[in-house]
Order: sequence, then structure tokens, then C-alpha cells
Amino acid sequence: MQENYVERILKAKVYDVAIETALEPAPRLSARLDNRAYFKREDLQPVFSFKIRGAYNKIAQLSPISAQRGVICASAGNHAQGVALGARTRGIPAVIVMPLTTPDIKVRAVADLGGEIVLHGDDYDQAFERAMEIARERGLVFVHPFDDPDVIAGQGTVAMEILRQLHGDEIDAIFVPVGGGGLIAGIAAYAKALYPRIKIIGVEPEDAAGMYESLRAGKRVTLERVGLFADGVAVRRVGEETFRLAKQYVDEVLLVTTDQICAAIQDIFEDTRSIAEPAGALGVAGMKKYVAREACTGRTLIAINGGANMNFDRLRYVAERADLGAQREALLAVEIPEVPGSFLRFCELLGKRSVTEFNYRYRDAQATAQLFVGLGLAQGKSERAALLKLIGQAGFGVHDMTDNEMAKLHVRYMVGGSARGLEHERLYRFEFPERPGALLKFLQAIGAGWNISLFHYRNHGSDHGRVLAGIQVPPHTYEDFCLHLNELQYAYNEETDNPAYKIFLGG
Repeated sequence: MQENYVERILKAKVYDVAIETALEPAPRLSARLDNRAYFKREDLQPVFSFKIRGAYNKIAQLSPISAQRGVICASAGNHAQGVALGARTRGIPAVIVMPLTTPDIKVRAVADLGGEIVLHGDDYDQAFERAMEIARERGLVFVHPFDDPDVIAGQGTVAMEILRQLHGDEIDAIFVPVGGGGLIAGIAAYAKALYPRIKIIGVEPEDAAGMYESLRAGKRVTLERVGLFADGVAVRRVGEETFRLAKQYVDEVLLVTTDQICAAIQDIFEDTRSIAEPAGALGVAGMKKYVAREACTGRTLIAINGGANMNFDRLRYVAERADLGAQREALLAVEIPEVPGSFLRFCELLGKRSVTEFNYRYRDAQATAQLFVGLGLAQGKSERAALLKLIGQAGFGVHDMTDNEMAKLHVRYMVGGSARGLEHERLYRFEFPERPGALLKFLQAIGAGWNISLFHYRNHGSDHGRVLAGIQVPPHTYEDFCLHLNELQYAYNEETDNPAYKIFLGG
């Protein structure tokens, strides 16, 4: 099979629509990592993603009779654009089934390419099921986004180009974003056949670790749910053929956090002045994690920049989280005496440090004041530890909130302490699928039986909606409330049997 894939990749038809993308040095990142970092610029493809390669190769290989029937696919956006462009190039109809959570920029791009769009489900797997139904009903040819030899071969042309652009003996590792596994399967099969010493390292988000968990289990596993921040890799189950190839040729899969992905988006921007989408920046995030773990220097490392289909309204969220992911910012909750001069004394303690955020609210003359402070860091964790010690020794209560997800999502916007006279308040953090009407549906599910005393919600694009809620629960109703939460936690969507809501914190 290895030789077969090399032959398939060499014969792949991709360049009617795709381009040979640049392999660019990343001087800023190279200097920071003390290694030679390169970006394979798949974000420069006509549809701003590598997906055009596999999609068009599949469509180009169809017989005239099969092609006339038309094609259909399920995709969160990038594969969809590839199929739509490939179908238009060959002059055949295309139906594209996309999750409801797909960023608008990708939906509009598919429409501009002439694809017939069907929006269905909260993730790829639900869209896939609907696409298969439509394919049977209308006799369309299904173009799989990853689990197809022709698609895998098309993606494998990325490795063919890399090994033309830089001699294989010079390359130490290639870092590849992983969703369903088509890209890493193609790259690994080709690169390992020619240069077995090159490490092929996959990178997945921690909340969409399908390939990582499958390789660890030795068989394909289906994730209960996946995070949608990196929507391009939000796949609950990797492909059968892609898993077989990954098990044979991939050296390891690294997991990265949302903050690390955001920091990688910033790293790419600083070297290229281009903005990668979250899934497209996974390779860089994995490269940085690998270098930190191995403490290696002087190596030649390549990250596949997979795509640049980023919704503009997500940039605010990315910018907020990038410094946290790169350990360039600390978030601290600080308690100071509510007496004249204490606020000034705390600020003097900070000296000339860069303040990225400062939230304060007067509470009560007899109480302590609550501050939420963001501070820039030049030396990462070591400086943060020293700062915490300094503040504590000065007599102020301090809590490190840098790695606290609830603080990053909610607390920073809600400084001020508890409301006076408020009784029986409990705090909960909820998560629900982000789609039109989701917030209203959530509030209706909570019901009117208990008073909501605090509420914070923020939309982060295609990510899940997150709510911090304070709810007044008198002791005599607590048992009923717990039963209600249990029913809410396992509420089901009309289209799927996945939990619609998840309760993360109660107290």
C-alpha cells in the first residue's frame, strides 16, 4: 500500500485548480525557538485551504457518467469550498451539507462558488449523516473529506512539494493539523517512503482529539463531543483508511489548548502578516509544544499552515487569548483593604510592569476590595511565580487566575463581589451548542421556577456558548433544583442524541 500511495500522489490531478504553495522561512519564530522554522503556506490556495487538493483529485478521477450525476459532500467549510470549486471547474452540480455552526465566511464562499448549500446539525458527523441520505435520494457521488484514497493522495501532494522545495535530509519534523486524518495520512505515506527519518507529528485540539485517542486505544474511537473553536478539525471519528496509515507512519500526535492555538495564530501573523484560522494554526502550536518538551535547538521544523478562512468577529477572542497561550500575560485576582491609600500602594507595587487589564469596583467601606488584574510578562511562568510571591509578601491576598477557564471567560467582566442582601445564590457554568436561538432555548430550559441573580454570556463565533449564572435556590427547593439540572444536562436536541447542555461547575 505504501508504494501504491506514492504512485497515487505522483499521478494526482490537483494543479488544474490548486497551486504549488511556498515553503517560507519564519525568521521571528525561528529566532524565538532557536530552530529553523518553516511554514508551508496552504492558506494561499485559491480557497485558502489545502482541502482543494484532495477534493479536486477525487472529482477529476470520476468517470464522465459518474460525474454527470453530480457530487455531494459534508464539510465545515474548507472541503466544501474545494468540492464546489472542483465541481464548477468540471462543469457538474455540487450539493454541500454544512453544520449550522459553520462560520459565515465559509458558507458565503461556497455560495459564491455555485454550490447548493444545505445547513444541518451541530458538527461534521451530523452533516455527514444528512449528506449520505441526500446522496442516496438523489443518486449523487459522495466526495469524502478525508477517508478516500483519491482524497488522501491529493492531500499527499503537499509532501511531494515540500520534498522538492527542501531536501529531505535537512528536514527533522513536519507538524500537520489533524481532523479526520486525510492530510496527515497523505503526507506521512509519501514522506516516510522517501525519508523514513523525518518525524511526522500530528496536532489536534485537546477538545477534538480523535486521532490521539484512536492511536492510544489501538482502534478507532468515537468522541462523545468535540469543541468547535477549531471547526476545521471538529471530527468525532477519524477515517478508517486514514487511521490505518497514521498507525503505520505517524510518529505521534500532540494536543494543544485553545490558548496555544490563539498564540500560534499570532506567531503566524507576526512572520507573514496573514491570519490563519484556528485549525490552520495547529501545526505551529504543535511545533512550539514539541520544541519546549524536547528542548531541541538547530533543527529544521515545518508546520503546515492549513487554512485562513477566519471569521472576522473571532479576532477579538483570538487576540485576548493569544498572550495567555504564549505565557505573555498573567491574570490575577487581588484583595486589598478598602481604605484610602491601599489602591495606590498596590499600583506602586506593580512598578513599571505592563498592565493589560485592570478592573476594580468599590464594594463596602468595611470590606476588602476585589481587583482583577492582567499583567504583561517578559519571562513567562518564572516571572509570574515571582510576581505572586511579591504581592503576597506585601500583605495582599492574591489568586492566580491565568489558567482558570471561568476567569478568562466570565470573571474578568464581572468584578465587584456578591450583591448585598442576596440570599441562597449558587453559581453554575453552562455550555451549549452555539447556533441561532441557542441562548433563548437555554433560558427557556432553565425555566422560571428560580430567580437568576447573575448572568454572563458571550458569543465567541463558532465555539460553544458559555454562560456563568447565579441562581437563587432556597434550601427547601434545592432537591427539586438538582433534579431539574439533571434533566437539563441530558436534554437532547431534536436532530441528535448528543447532550445539548453541559454543566461544568456548581457551588
